Amino acid sequence: MIEMNNVSFTYANTEACILEDISLQIKEGECVLLCGGSGCGKTTVTRLLNGLIPHYYEGTVSGSVVINGLDVTKAELYETAKYVGSVFQNPRSQFFCVDTTSEIAFGCENMGLESPLIKERVAEAAEKLNAVNLLGRNIFQLSGGEKQKIACASVSAMEPAVFVLDEPTSNLDMPAIGDLRRTLLAWKAEGKTIVIAEHRLYWLKDICDRVVYMAEGKIAFDIPISAFLEFSPIKIRELGLRSLSMEALHSTKPPSYGAEEFTLKDFYFSMEDIPILSIPALTLPQGSLIAVIGENGAGKSTFSRCLCGLEKGFRGKVLFHSALYGRRKMLEKSYLVMQDVNHQLFCESVEEEIRLGMEGENKEKIKGVLADLGLENLCQRHPLSLSGGQKQRVAIASAILADKEFLIFDEPTSGLDFRHMEQTAKLLRSLQGKKTVFMITHDPELIVRCCSHILRFKQGRVAEFYALSKETEGKFFDFFTQS
Repeated sequence: MIEMNNVSFTYANTEACILEDISLQIKEGECVLLCGGSGCGKTTVTRLLNGLIPHYYEGTVSGSVVINGLDVTKAELYETAKYVGSVFQNPRSQFFCVDTTSEIAFGCENMGLESPLIKERVAEAAEKLNAVNLLGRNIFQLSGGEKQKIACASVSAMEPAVFVLDEPTSNLDMPAIGDLRRTLLAWKAEGKTIVIAEHRLYWLKDICDRVVYMAEGKIAFDIPISAFLEFSPIKIRELGLRSLSMEALHSTKPPSYGAEEFTLKDFYFSMEDIPILSIPALTLPQGSLIAVIGENGAGKSTFSRCLCGLEKGFRGKVLFHSALYGRRKMLEKSYLVMQDVNHQLFCESVEEEIRLGMEGENKEKIKGVLADLGLENLCQRHPLSLSGGQKQRVAIASAILADKEFLIFDEPTSGLDFRHMEQTAKLLRSLQGKKTVFMITHDPELIVRCCSHILRFKQGRVAEFYALSKETEGKFFDFFTQS
């Protein structure tokens, strides 16, 4: 079904070879996991399989990539699309329509299917992914996780022979991951071939047949999933991979926190007369690291945009150091790292990018942050040439060096492997007592390593707020394992 023979690739305007002499054969109906550290070449492999390399991402490619007899490095993209459906790490990059129903139908319409069949496939795909409630919605009003669901449904409706997924769970909550898991099992039952590049591993244990581990642009090993599951937790960590079990998260002791507080007042926000956020008053500890959790669409990202003053119609206030701060003042005091970091990368090099928001010059601080996030060897790279996880680390570095009072991170570990997630957690933990940090995340591994408090949203309201401790650990893990 899929044959990659002696494939090497270097992106245009870069000297480093991203893939080096890759050979990989995947049989029809197999599900293969691509794993490895950020920047190891996983995403590049997926781009070769779906034809985006070299037709969209330019560079020098050698070797052949053949799918069902078609060399996708030479075929036109519309020919490859007949066989391969893709779900990207950033779902917005694959949307063409404004409303969700039209987006799911878009691929089928391009295939020239009859209208009754398209409607049938749209309904079936939405049902598979538990996304029926998202039909007929404005895509721009969806959360990141809801957008990911629509992207999966649009590909599922086309019924390709091969599915290629790049970090599909990066913005998904636990129920949505469960929906995606059931969809992959359904695709397997239909005999589809699946290639999935992923950092979260625990949900794939009974789905994948093989594990292909990549390091520095090469395949380090290719083994059955059964052999991979026998690896010890220590070996998994040595490979830079995320945990294979949620139970391993109970070992980390959360940090302590200070006693000073600040208060959010009248945090109300609506969109087209639909209430999105409703917080009459909420007092929070200053200098703490607060994990903002909740299901997709609960209002977490809206909360972050209101807090840092980005929503123009927002009228709430923050009582901080005995002064009331409105939207404009919070713009000055806050820094937001967006869920889609591509929207805030502007410069020609990583070094220029991280210095953009700094006041003054502090070479030692710059050097320290670069080292802490493993970016020192990427200083002269163009930010948009980096992998998703590398871009995420650049945006985090920019936020820390901007030296604002409030730092808000929307899915800060999206696309990060275990090693870089731990580096990020360590750096964020060092901010405790100095900055107030909000982390909107579906990543329990990050939370247990650096967060002091949990702020859970449900339907735009605060469902609960508590300090993370041995006493409250149970309900935290219940949310991430049972919701």
